[in-house]
Amino acid sequence: QVQLVESGGGLVQAGGSLRLSCAASGSIGSMNAMGWYRQAPGKQREVVARIGSGGVATYADSVKDRFTISSDHAKSTVSLQMNSLKPDDTAVYHCYLRTRLSYEYWGQGTQVTVSS
Repeated sequence: QVQLVESGGGLVQAGGSLRLSCAASGSIGSMNAMGWYRQAPGKQREVVARIGSGGVATYADSVKDRFTISSDHAKSTVSLQMNSLKPDDTAVYHCYLRTRLSYEYWGQGTQVTVSS
């Protein structure tokens, strides 16, 4: 059984920074991709950033040049450095993992609140 656990969320003022971390445990096998998604009240979940096993990262336009995703393939961990946070970034952030056998796993989420 694979489990993803996020940490690092909290309350910050606009312009501040947070670093989210996600650690995977269990029989993962081989990782294909990891990423971060977020969901605000009344809105659908949206992709924030993804990183493949080859290290290629992609970002939502709304977070480009502010957020940076990184991963450690050996440890099956992924982090999201969030700088210059805006109130619009307020959401529950979820960690995502996809294996090369097409299994998909989601973390329980960590709350990020940015005050104005």
